[in-house]
Amino acid sequence: MNRKDGRAPLEMRPLSIHTGYNLYAEGSALVELGHTKVLVTVSLTDGVPRHVRPREGWLMTEYNLLPRSTKERKERERQKLSGRTAEIQRFMGRAFRAVLDLSSLPGKTVVIDADVLQADGGTRVASLIGGYAALHQALDKMVRSGALDEWPLQEFAAISLGWFGEERILLDLTHVEDENAWADLTVVATQGGEVIEVHGGGEGRAVPQPVYKQMLETGLGFIPELVSRIHQALR
Repeated sequence: MNRKDGRAPLEMRPLSIHTGYNLYAEGSALVELGHTKVLVTVSLTDGVPRHVRPREGWLMTEYNLLPRSTKERKERERQKLSGRTAEIQRFMGRAFRAVLDLSSLPGKTVVIDADVLQADGGTRVASLIGGYAALHQALDKMVRSGALDEWPLQEFAAISLGWFGEERILLDLTHVEDENAWADLTVVATQGGEVIEVHGGGEGRAVPQPVYKQMLETGLGFIPELVSRIHQALR
């Protein structure tokens, strides 16, 4: 069954990755996933938080929806983060720390900033894709300059899926699809199929185990192709 935008159930929206978008950041990428647009920058700073072990580095993420990224203007979160924003930042931080060998960056903090310019579903996916591309760019510069001896980043990607009753599963949800899904998942995994994180679940109802398993397997099966598409943009 085709969708409102004409896609097949397991078809992703057009994906565009423009690396080196920011002149000053060590790494950057503008990601366009359908109508969703996210600018991600990577900065490397000196110093680490107190809780970090000696001879280790650290990674932190920040995620923001810009005021007119949505249909109605959204107030900037200046003083206190909303629960959704804090949740996404923790989710992104866990994902990136799972694939980056922080011991290769002793005394350094990697900051990944994801700013959503326009939101139509999949902002977490676009942020992770852009973050990987921008981080890859920053680390590649370090390797070429001799600041890094070994490559510290695993290949990974993310994709969203939704369940809409019976066995109807859709890949890469728009905002409207996400709002109407019976369940939604964001699957983050390595190129080799190792699961980094699965985020989401049923929306007001329980998800049958076979459906959940099918959603996960479908997402994992799409990751290698997505990693390949990201690397095409990095060439």
